Amino acid sequence: MAVSGADSLCCEDDDDDCALTAPSPGPSFVMLGFVGLALYLVSGVAIYAAEKGAFKTGGTTSTIADGLYFSVVTLCTIGYGDIVPRTNFVKLFICTFVLFGFGFVYVLLNGLVAHVLDRQEQALLGMVRAGERPAALHKYVMDVKKGRVRVRLKVGLAVGVVVGCIAVGAAMARLLEGLGWVDSLYLAVTSVTTVGYGDVAFATAGGRVFATVWLLVSTLAVARAFLYLTELRMEKRNRKVARWVLHKKMTSSDMVAADLDRDGYIRYARSSLDISSTPLGL
Repeated sequence: MAVSGADSLCCEDDDDDCALTAPSPGPSFVMLGFVGLALYLVSGVAIYAAEKGAFKTGGTTSTIADGLYFSVVTLCTIGYGDIVPRTNFVKLFICTFVLFGFGFVYVLLNGLVAHVLDRQEQALLGMVRAGERPAALHKYVMDVKKGRVRVRLKVGLAVGVVVGCIAVGAAMARLLEGLGWVDSLYLAVTSVTTVGYGDVAFATAGGRVFATVWLLVSTLAVARAFLYLTELRMEKRNRKVARWVLHKKMTSSDMVAADLDRDGYIRYARSSLDISSTPLGL
């Protein structure tokens, strides 16, 4: 027996699955992300400048560059180990600094990235709906019915950005740090994946200034790439489950189980305004 009121479960045989899209963070959330990041970096530079002798460093360049570099490496949870605290006071501060960055600022930064990507997605969707696009954009890039960029394209773009970040990091490490190509690639990959063994790190002023910006962008790009991969996997699973539900033959035990209030009727809805009841007739 087929259940005719299952319209809300129906999934089209398209590239993507029917899934709810989370609302984009508002401008106030984005501003809060910028403010939180600024306060985090300023506090990191301030404690490094005030307690510079309490840090063990593998080499110093300038106070501001080293402080920013240390703050970003901490925020991105890389932990090269080239700049570490030595005194109890600074260690206690770093405990709070790490937890605050990991639990608050990083969440805000992910929200900021999501806001930027959602704005770009809405701009593309507006072009499609206005008819200002080639046919390929409509077919392979945008899903107008669901109002979003196709998830497979998101995954492809995210992976492309990660590869680009690794390439840029490796090239700049070779240029600014004078490393060989293998060590440069090794540093780039261990950095963007937040492994950070620490045997190779940025030691020059130019390298640390570059790393301050590059690490923020690249680690967030990796996080978004894994998020999109997870989303794609979940949508495939949801589509499989939905197809199984829609094509499954209903048995008498299934009908009895669907009668939640035990009144002998099964209620279902075609829409929010159309509610029907079907007697079990068992």
